[in-house]
Order: sequence, then C-alpha cells, then structure tokens
Amino acid sequence: MAQEKVRKDSAAFITSKDTLDGAYPGLVLGINARRLGMDATVFYTFMGLNVLRKGWAEKAKFQPPGFMGAIPGMSAIATWMMKGKIEKARIPTLPDLQEMAKLEGVKFIACKMTVDMMGFTQKDFIDGVVIQAAEDFLKHAKDCKLVLYT
Repeated sequence: MAQEKVRKDSAAFITSKDTLDGAYPGLVLGINARRLGMDATVFYTFMGLNVLRKGWAEKAKFQPPGFMGAIPGMSAIATWMMKGKIEKARIPTLPDLQEMAKLEGVKFIACKMTVDMMGFTQKDFIDGVVIQAAEDFLKHAKDCKLVLYT
C-alpha cells in the first residue's frame, strides 16, 4: 500500500489596500489561520504593497468612504479616531501585528509586477518579504483550502 502524502491545510489572503482597514484583515486572518494549524500566506499587490515597506506601517491612515473622505482633513481626523478605537480595544498596532504575524509564521509575498511597476527593490521591504510573480502565488493558492481577497 502506497503512503499518501499528507498535506497541511493552507490559507491565502490578498491585500490590495494600504489603509488601516485594508492592512489589518490579511494580518489578523493570517495569524488566526496559523493558530488553527494552517499554513498562511498574504499576497500584497498594488497599494497594499506599501504595508510591507520599511517604516510605512506606523504611518498608515484611515480613509473614510464616500464623500466624507473627500473633505479636507477628514482622513487625519478619521485616522486619529480609528487609532484611538484600536488602542481602547487593546488591538495591537499595525507594526506590532506585522511582527506577531512573522513570529507566527505567516508568509508575506510582494507582487513582482507591482514591485517592478513602483520601482521598489527587496531593500525597500521589512524583513521576511518574498517577491514573487502572480503566477507563482496562483500555483500555491489553487491548492489552498481557503483564499480570500481582503
């Protein structure tokens, strides 16, 4: 009787926004997937790529949706309010959450096409980021039990 290869459940998340509400979901879901014993990967593309840039997470903003976001100064007020709610709820800051995710074993993948388009190099990113073509991410994602666009 041939031994069957035992495959660990995997989850993949796609982050394409660099706002607070765009950056948190992929990290939170990735951490929780790891805690459930799954492999977890977060693929960052387009503006979401900023989340992986050195020193950027500390400056993440909250952009209110709709016409409220178009009012001058509203993003700064909304960011201040949102960061206050995050602190009051005792939710880790974005940089702390990134560190937690890395320690938990969440893999961070930067979209190669976006990296090239934006003129970034490996040295622009926090430690542990892998630059990978979308095709390679899809080869992984097609076998994942769970794939979410956050």
